[in-house]
Amino acid sequence: MIDEIIISVKAGDGGDGKVSFRRERFVPKGGPDGGDGGNGGSIYLATDYNLNTLRWFAGRTKFVAESGEPGGKNKRHGANGQDIILKVPVGTMVFYNLSTIDYRLLADLDQPNLTIRLARGGKGGFGNWHFRKATVQTPRHAERGEPGEHQTLKLELKLLANVGLVGLPNTGKSTLLSVLTKAQPKIANYPFTTLSPNLGVLNPIDYRLKPIDSLIVADIPGLIEGAHEGRGLGIKFLKHIERCQIIVYVLAPSDHELNLSPSELAQSLLNQYSQVRQELKAFNPTLLTKSSLTVINKIDLLSEKTPTNLIRNLKILKQPIIPVSAATHQNLDRLTRQIVNFYAKIVTENQRK
Repeated sequence: MIDEIIISVKAGDGGDGKVSFRRERFVPKGGPDGGDGGNGGSIYLATDYNLNTLRWFAGRTKFVAESGEPGGKNKRHGANGQDIILKVPVGTMVFYNLSTIDYRLLADLDQPNLTIRLARGGKGGFGNWHFRKATVQTPRHAERGEPGEHQTLKLELKLLANVGLVGLPNTGKSTLLSVLTKAQPKIANYPFTTLSPNLGVLNPIDYRLKPIDSLIVADIPGLIEGAHEGRGLGIKFLKHIERCQIIVYVLAPSDHELNLSPSELAQSLLNQYSQVRQELKAFNPTLLTKSSLTVINKIDLLSEKTPTNLIRNLKILKQPIIPVSAATHQNLDRLTRQIVNFYAKIVTENQRK
């Protein structure tokens, strides 16, 4: 997934004004009639809700808009240069260049249908007819067009999702996303199947819950120890969790843990939880303050009484713990209800502020 890129944008230059004089039969001394140059094209950035990656920019890092055409005879205005509109996902942050290594935030495009101008096209120059005066009947100069603006910018994507599914590799996050939202991420039984965040839309009405806004759910690639330092799939995906309002910790037993006692398995799951939380804390401590709940996935592989015993042993987490099976859809309604209730509470709290 491409979620950070540096681009160069150059707006079009303004067209030069024209120096010319009216020449017609029987009008040997016509006045100045040089037209104005056209304006250079500008370059804009616009959010597109249908995009979730900056992949389109791969191999396209330099953008130059058309320059304005020069003015013509008979006060003809030169044609304006065509604007360029670059489409980016909602959640794209734009930084302008202060030095070779230092960038400062220009805009955070966190809403659909936002448009900002990155580089303004140069204004066209005046033709010589603008400079006629009572004392100067034949001005022989015109303005040159202004140069278009040039910028070096960094685009950084932080996906806007309401819910983030986080956990170690191979805990079934992608399968969970697919059954909650009908998204179709790549799924296989080996670590790091997910190489980029997957998004899906959870529609509460599908679960006969009260009609609130649809929720965007993100499946974040599996975290490993040292992820905040760039290990595994690294820090580039941790940043996508920053915008999530709800974090769902997805825990699951590995194949060789299926025969452990409930207390031993609970300790293993607790270790998973602690490891993921440690990575989130090392990256950004405020992530630990977000609304969260814990899911124990793959309970279809455990004995019937084991999930109840696991919940009892994991009460130390002091948050909702929901045992589910993404494979058999067990308890998915309960999980969805909990997520929707969390979201409704967040919306209510925000409305009060």
